[in-house]
Amino acid sequence: MHHGRDEAFSAFMASRYPSLLRTATLLTGTPTGAEDLAQEALLRTYRAWRRIGRVEAAEAYTRTTMVRLLAKDRRRRWSQEIPAERLPDVPGPGHAESVATAVSVRAVLHRLPPGQRAVLVLRFYHQLTERQIAAALGCSVGTVKSRAARALSALRAAGFLTAVTDREKGAGDE
Repeated sequence: MHHGRDEAFSAFMASRYPSLLRTATLLTGTPTGAEDLAQEALLRTYRAWRRIGRVEAAEAYTRTTMVRLLAKDRRRRWSQEIPAERLPDVPGPGHAESVATAVSVRAVLHRLPPGQRAVLVLRFYHQLTERQIAAALGCSVGTVKSRAARALSALRAAGFLTAVTDREKGAGDE
């Protein structure tokens, strides 16, 4: 029997599913695609539970699995429509702006190829280092850097990024 494994996995699912689903939504762009991706990754996590060893490592394993599944399965495409959650009748302060921002972020990510999208989600949403992203994607740090640079360049060219970094301003240049 897998009673202990089932209990540990159930506890993991109960505590981390919402976070994993948010990541899957950023990666796929659709609620349905996100559910499918998260569930497929969680099934693989369950199968590998003994090898994972620690509950603390399970979220990273699942997130990495989602990114790799998305990269492998090019059929997972964003739809042309970006759905937005219906605003509540009595929104809290700043709620409309945060929903608008979330919809804008998904629309911006929609314009990128899956590999570039994955790098940005892992870097800026999950705050992973380039080395951690490379490990998650199974590629080199150089590949992570080039995908990030291409993604940010494409977003700038499309007018989505207007902030200028200190390096671009020439800070530190004599």
